[in-house]
Amino acid sequence: MSHDAFNQTPGWMSVIVVPVSGSVLQAKRGPTVVALPAGAAGLSKASVAVCHQVTTLDRAKLTKRIGALPVELLSDVESGLKASMDLD
Repeated sequence: MSHDAFNQTPGWMSVIVVPVSGSVLQAKRGPTVVALPAGAAGLSKASVAVCHQVTTLDRAKLTKRIGALPVELLSDVESGLKASMDLD
């Protein structure tokens, strides 16, 4: 979820992420959890974006990119983030 300008800056050592979970329990937590179908962004099984657990990761710990969400799912994640942070 980091801004692309930060992601493309070699000296910027962290990225902001929305964790993804395959937990059935997480899927029932309300508007801050977004369903992601199997196959979306290279996911091997249906999962959820847990928008109320936004965090940062050290860029060095990210070893490979598995995929990118399509625009319509990114819009859903944006709505989840807005709900979790009370943004308009």
